[in-house]
Amino acid sequence: MSARHATRAVFAMCVLAFSLRAFAIDITVLPNEELQRRYQALTHEFRCMTCQNNTIADSPVGLASDLRRDVAELLTAGKSDDEIRAYMVQRYGNVILFTPPLVASTAWVWMFPVLAVFAGAIIGVVIVRRRSRLVATDDSIIEPEEASR
Repeated sequence: MSARHATRAVFAMCVLAFSLRAFAIDITVLPNEELQRRYQALTHEFRCMTCQNNTIADSPVGLASDLRRDVAELLTAGKSDDEIRAYMVQRYGNVILFTPPLVASTAWVWMFPVLAVFAGAIIGVVIVRRRSRLVATDDSIIEPEEASR
């Protein structure tokens, strides 16, 4: 295969891979508008276990499709939103929720950003103080010909 054919093949595979996302349209229709609204809200609350950064409503993978089907079945079976959330958490753990509850096992998720900001501020203050002390105690004189080197 020539380099030109290989380039075309790679380009075609990339186009196909990126276009598959366009075919991941959720066409689930529930019996009434209230169930449909709840379905839309719930599918945007759950994380795709394969993608991790997408909701199950936005994910094109098969597992997300299965999870959407489960949500639709639970809604039509008369389950409440809280019961559906509890079912998903029991099955997959708190990681399935985009906003996990504040419990001992997920406390680091909520605390890490705050701690990171404080640590960054402390490190910044320490660096600025050290550099200002270094400049204040630097008595060396730079000669004009040394500065141009």
